[in-house]
This record gives sequence, structure tokens and C-alpha cells, in this order.
Amino acid sequence: MVENKEETASFVLRLSQKIYKEENGEAQIQWRGNIRHVQSGQEARLSSFEAVQDFVQSKLSDLTLKAIEDKPEDEQKGIIAKSFDFWKKVANATPKLVIDSIKDPKKQAHHIQEQIQEQLYQFSDVISHKIEEKIGGKIDLESYLGSSKPEMKQMLQMLVTLNEKVDKLNTQMENLKKK
Repeated sequence: MVENKEETASFVLRLSQKIYKEENGEAQIQWRGNIRHVQSGQEARLSSFEAVQDFVQSKLSDLTLKAIEDKPEDEQKGIIAKSFDFWKKVANATPKLVIDSIKDPKKQAHHIQEQIQEQLYQFSDVISHKIEEKIGGKIDLESYLGSSKPEMKQMLQMLVTLNEKVDKLNTQMENLKKK
């Protein structure tokens, strides 16, 4: 039997930048922030990328070591080697991601918007399918995907109300069938 051991590590990273001029007039930028390990609640203040990296690596190393403590030594070495391979890839890819975000934030924001939009379309498909199962009819939700936040809240409330009414009708139908 294959044993799966899955652990999650989530981090919240908050960054702020301060742009200022030195006495000699040279423009400077300073990044500050904090990072929180969600599972433990432990936080650290930071002013360098290395501090972020050290914090994340520390938590993930602890997680990995805890997960393999009951494994044989050879298996531990193999898991740690695979973990290092993963982090080498992260270390190579992260600078490009950060530089691309700084160089063209509009492009990165557009990319994120596309990902969110795709998730909304998938979500609307699921909702449409559930509504179709409940009431036997289809509702086109795609026209609402570009809606404003208040419109989305209103639509969500309408869906909740619709669902409540359908449940009530189903209960009434079941009662009629029993009679």
C-alpha cells in the first residue's frame, strides 16, 4: 500500500516600498514588510529578500524533516535530494518572475486577471450545471462575469434566494407525493 503524507505550508507576505532621495539627491528605494507562516502564526519582519528566503526555507525544512523522521535513512536522503531539486528550480525561476513583474506590472496584472477570469468561467459552469440539475433549465452566467462587485453580490444573493425557493418547492413536491 502506498503511503501518502501531505503537509501544507502557507505564507502571507506583505511588502511596502519607500522611495526617497538621499542627501546627495540620489533616488533610493527600500522594501520592507513581514511574512507570516499561516499554520503556526509565526511572523518575521523583513527588509531583504534573503530574510524572506530564510524564513520560508526554515519552515519548509522543518516540515520536510518532520515528515521523514520515521523513514529509513536512505529514503530520507532521496526525499531531501528531491526537495533540493525543487528549490533549485524555484531559485532559478523567481528572479525572472520578480523582474518581469517590476518591468511590466500591467502585463503581470493582465496575466493574473486572465487566470481569475478562467476560474470564474469554470465556477460559472459548475453553478450552471447545478442549477440545471435543480430546476431543469439552463442559465447563462457568462454575461455576469464582467459585472461590478455590487452586481456580483446582488447576483449571488439572487442565486441563494433561487436555491432556497427550489429547495422549498422540492419539499412541497415530496409532501404532495407522500399524500
